[in-house]
Amino acid sequence: MTSVRPKLKPEVPKAVTAWETATGKVIWMTAEGGWTDDPSDLGVFSGDEAEARLASAQAEEGAVTDPYFMEVTANAEIAGRETLRETIRAVGPTTHPEFHRGVS
Repeated sequence: MTSVRPKLKPEVPKAVTAWETATGKVIWMTAEGGWTDDPSDLGVFSGDEAEARLASAQAEEGAVTDPYFMEVTANAEIAGRETLRETIRAVGPTTHPEFHRGVS
């Protein structure tokens, strides 16, 4: 499963994000190549390394769903034109405080 998203230039810092298939949780690839549901632990990649990390995530389809790049700063803060969308994914639903992760 894939979605059309803006293409980020190779030098732009990126994170790889997806959904954990078994739970539906939003997850991010760590610097070590594993997965975390804590956005403060996401890895920041660029250039050929970023492309290799995305390919690795796509090879895990089944365990993860729809992996893609999201723009971040070098300090792993959410950035770019989809900041609102990715912030909502990171902190949780906006429908009720009970479901909010409390992460910003």
